[in-house]
Amino acid sequence: VQLVESGGGLVQAGGSLMLSCAASGSFLAINAMGWYRQAPGKQRELVATITRSGSTNYADSVKGRFTISRDNAKNMVILQMNSLKPEDTAVYYCNCWEVLVLAKNREIWGQGTLVTVSS
Repeated sequence: VQLVESGGGLVQAGGSLMLSCAASGSFLAINAMGWYRQAPGKQRELVATITRSGSTNYADSVKGRFTISRDNAKNMVILQMNSLKPEDTAVYYCNCWEVLVLAKNREIWGQGTLVTVSS
């Protein structure tokens, strides 16, 4: 499985961006998908996740501003980011769990896309 991200860039505070990520390659299925971010000098942190059935989980810092969704038919996950703040500046990484045989799962990461929010 390969994850291909798109949609990062530069935006002013208060603005919006949409990140998308598509899983490609040969695989049985994709379970949970999500987004993580890493700001300079900080550890990678969870932003939002979504299960195959649509259950979502958000970091407290983005609740009410970010929305995660997915298209299971396209194996795609989308992060809509509104009311962006300078502290949202980070490299955003797409993440998924690939279903393997014997009910095992493997974690996959995208290459990351930079989001910069100017004040």
